[in-house]
Amino acid sequence: MKKHQAQPKSKVFRRGLFIFIGAVLMAVGLEIFLVPNKVIDGGIVGISIMLSHLTGVGLGLFIFLLNIPFFFIGYKQIGKTFAFSTVFGITILSIATALLHPVPAFTEDLLLATVFGGIVLGVGVGIVIRYGGSLDGTEILAILANKKLPFSVGEIIMFFNLFILGSAGFVFSWNRAMYSLIAYFIAFKTIDVVIQGLDESKAAWIISDQHDEIGDAILARLGRGVTYLKGEGAYTGDDKKVIFCIITRLEEAKLKTIVEDIDSTAFLAVGNIAEVRGGRFKKRDIH
Repeated sequence: MKKHQAQPKSKVFRRGLFIFIGAVLMAVGLEIFLVPNKVIDGGIVGISIMLSHLTGVGLGLFIFLLNIPFFFIGYKQIGKTFAFSTVFGITILSIATALLHPVPAFTEDLLLATVFGGIVLGVGVGIVIRYGGSLDGTEILAILANKKLPFSVGEIIMFFNLFILGSAGFVFSWNRAMYSLIAYFIAFKTIDVVIQGLDESKAAWIISDQHDEIGDAILARLGRGVTYLKGEGAYTGDDKKVIFCIITRLEEAKLKTIVEDIDSTAFLAVGNIAEVRGGRFKKRDIH
């Protein structure tokens, strides 16, 4: 029983540690790069930056207060673990922004501040999301609005953020609003990289008359297992064997070379996979 109880505690500690790191990184991206150069982020944080600029009240206070309603909504709609993780993350973010506010900007070059601020912020947010938390109530608002509006969660978040980032043109300047859009885009793409990993998984489907030879080559040269699926050509009615395998992004070019060398007319489709579990698939370094 003791061993069974120790594991959840270690998981809670690990989650808390990485949410702490992610929140501090987001605070660094905001207070050391973006905010001193009047570049904003999207969501509740973006609104908080503009309110802080207009009123002179600390950014951390606005971030915390504006997110309070979403703590309760998240608790009821998504779950206790998510809500507590979000409360912890936003509390750390609020405290860290207050502590970092007196620290001078790392650079006054607007482009450098935008790019590096977006990257650091994106890494921080990505870490928090990866470990089951959130640093902004926008996502929760979008999930609720999605139930009543004919738009996806992603579309609602995008519309909401475009409205907020556009508002920066009135509060700061249109120049700063455009830089804010750049920072948001960089952060958005960085979040994807952190959540999925640079070594993200991909699924490949190959149709070829030389299916056995291609399958053997994938096994021998990539060390990846393959599965043969039965298919039928809709136009010809011929039976086809479809090779299915999971690879990493770094193995994609090598797979294409293998297929091209054996059958240059083969059909090859490669798609992104969000998560792979079970089986014998294991990510590893490519030499």
